Amino acid sequence: MDELLLLLVTGAIAGWAAGRIMRGRGFGVVVNILLGIAGGLLGGSLAAIAGIESKGWLTDVVIAMTGAVLLLAAVDLIRRVAR
Repeated sequence: MDELLLLLVTGAIAGWAAGRIMRGRGFGVVVNILLGIAGGLLGGSLAAIAGIESKGWLTDVVIAMTGAVLLLAAVDLIRRVAR
């Protein structure tokens, strides 16, 4: 249960930060946080494939934020193409 809570908090922070980084391409705080959680899973998967190990909570946030930025960029690109 503690791991799930930590995952949600880390993803929320990462989503918020990704929304700030991708200024103008976000979807609002709530959706950015949800995308941050999904981006955390994406970033964690990509880090595992690349052989990057977690060195602590800060590393987890950076990995999740990277995944969230990639996810926000991909969703933004899809949204622009759909228009």
